[in-house]
Amino acid sequence: MERPVMARVRAGDLVALVAPSGAIGADEVAAAVRVVEGWGLKTRVGRHARGRHSFHSGTDAERLADLNDALRDPDVRAILCLRGGYGLQRIVDDVDFRAARADPKPVMGYSDITALHLALWCEAGLPAVHGPTAGHLSRGADGARRALMGGEPIVVAADPAEGTFPVRVNGVAEGVLLGGNLTILAATAGTRHRIDPRGTILLIEDVNEAPYRIDRSLVQLRRAGWLDGLAGVAIGQFTRCVDGTYPRTAEEVLAEHLTGIPVLGGLPIGHGERQTAVGLGVRAVLDADRGTLIVQPI
Repeated sequence: MERPVMARVRAGDLVALVAPSGAIGADEVAAAVRVVEGWGLKTRVGRHARGRHSFHSGTDAERLADLNDALRDPDVRAILCLRGGYGLQRIVDDVDFRAARADPKPVMGYSDITALHLALWCEAGLPAVHGPTAGHLSRGADGARRALMGGEPIVVAADPAEGTFPVRVNGVAEGVLLGGNLTILAATAGTRHRIDPRGTILLIEDVNEAPYRIDRSLVQLRRAGWLDGLAGVAIGQFTRCVDGTYPRTAEEVLAEHLTGIPVLGGLPIGHGERQTAVGLGVRAVLDADRGTLIVQPI
């Protein structure tokens, strides 16, 4: 597939703030608008972004309409998802991928937004930004701005303060960085949005998942072939992934499954208080010897 060319977001561009998954409070939406406009960008909040329906910010039709409107509007140059939560897999098959291919624009988010990142890559070859949802920009606003608007590689260093820091297999890997939330990756296995893992670096992170559920997700990915031929694995934050029932830790589970290729844990990417934004679908170099992940701009 020929990869579309995506223009860099620049000061004065219009950014759409949409909520394709969970609901978000009006105060958080207003705070996100202030941050993004502080970057010199213009904002437009989706019609249904402040709504609430069941687990979500709106009905499936409402959330899909906001997302597709942003993808189709030539004035919109980037899309920021206001929060994750749950709900994208209910609508992702009806995303307007033709519009996404015709007018490529970056989508930023994480957690449940992983389903959209995967779909845009598989259907349209589009890179994206794994970074704070707009409702959590306080956790990494400067990094999110650099990932979205900057033109320089992003260097992420493994942090000894992160719980996954001990998970490491030495070596150097180079390839396209893909992935995101582990639970959503496992839930996507078996759908039409299957990545080609060969030669790629897989990024994984998660939150509030007991170690046995992390094991289950990794086994699902292995059985589905998603770990076959990987160049390396970048491990982000596994936040509050504890369970007093069984004597296993998340880190032990990760170390058991991820062997034989370069693996680097301790990356401040995910659901932690400090979130580093990085591009997905772009080239990266994982150096487990030096403890760095260098990601090219989108």
